[in-house]
Amino acid sequence: MFVVLWEFDVKPGSVERFESVYGPSGDWARLFQSDPACLRTHLLRDPFRERIYVTCDFWANRKAYGLFRERHADQYRALDQRCAELTVAEREVGAFEQIPDAG
Repeated sequence: MFVVLWEFDVKPGSVERFESVYGPSGDWARLFQSDPACLRTHLLRDPFRERIYVTCDFWANRKAYGLFRERHADQYRALDQRCAELTVAEREVGAFEQIPDAG
């Protein structure tokens, strides 16, 4: 499994729209789920820092995620530009691979 994490600082007054667009039924999830290698998407809210969110996008593997990004580069870029107005800042926290079970 391969997981991509992004952190967002949402603009005041944009929380409801942000949650709609980035949530598990939102625009990003629908784009990702158009690819069978996308396993699921989670949206997490920081309970201690107002308007801070993290998205967790789960993919079958790193190669599948890379292929998705190549095939859907234009759609990804267009959606990212549309969503830029919802945030003060965003950063890719990182991408992580699951460690195989040694047992």
